Amino acid sequence: MAIATRLFGKSGPAISQVGLGGEGVLRTFGRGQEARAVIEEAAGQGITYFDTAPAYSGSQSYYGSFWQGQAHLRASIFQTSKSAERSYDEAKADLKDSLRTLGLDRLDLWQIHDVRSRQDIEEIEGLGGALRAFLEAKESGLVRFLGVTGHHDPSILLYAVENWPVDSVLMPVNPAEAVLGGFLDRVMPAAMDRGLAVIGMKVLGASHYISPQHGLTAELLLRFALSRQISTAIVGCSSPAEVAGLAETGRRFQPLSDGEEKMLLEVFRPHARRLAYYRGVI
Repeated sequence: MAIATRLFGKSGPAISQVGLGGEGVLRTFGRGQEARAVIEEAAGQGITYFDTAPAYSGSQSYYGSFWQGQAHLRASIFQTSKSAERSYDEAKADLKDSLRTLGLDRLDLWQIHDVRSRQDIEEIEGLGGALRAFLEAKESGLVRFLGVTGHHDPSILLYAVENWPVDSVLMPVNPAEAVLGGFLDRVMPAAMDRGLAVIGMKVLGASHYISPQHGLTAELLLRFALSRQISTAIVGCSSPAEVAGLAETGRRFQPLSDGEEKMLLEVFRPHARRLAYYRGVI
């Protein structure tokens, strides 16, 4: 059974509804053999969405090493990267380095990374800001789609979704966010209204949310994310076995029942602020 696909936004292309995140073993240095095994398992399982960023240690190099010997897979993969640089020149240099390191002539998705504050917005939008580098990269064909990512402040990410010419948003999608509000009830609807692809991250809370004694399995948390209107849910993996579990959920996904949804919210409600550790102090 193949992993189900969803459209990347309103018009596609189709991507696997689960993707390989840039965390886990990929966010390391010097673990090339383990990283290769994870990427190879993902590609073999039919995962097509691959996440990375310059900030993720050796992640881009691991991917580049793998894709170098797997050129026949290029047409089927959706390779993304990001830049957290705020200036035009530095973002442009980031893209050049990402393409070189990945061994690709084009990214499928390049994302303005980790937008947290009003200062970030002003620098990115301003004269000499990174936004121009992103727009030029798409116009020149170096990237197919543009995106924005954020997990710190929903209001900041909402501004980017409503005002920037992006095709996607990468944001937290988990039960803590359903309790707290902001990302799921404000940013996601705004993205849907604009036809953007929504990519779910922080799905397992870096595995901290998994708690068998509370009934919190990776599968249940993934199903929570996939029951939302997202294009894909990405998860960082540290072993081929974790990748296989991710792919299996992508194959056999069933939406949450009302009872499962209620249970998850009840478990997360007393601890939601702590569990949304990635938000920082707002």
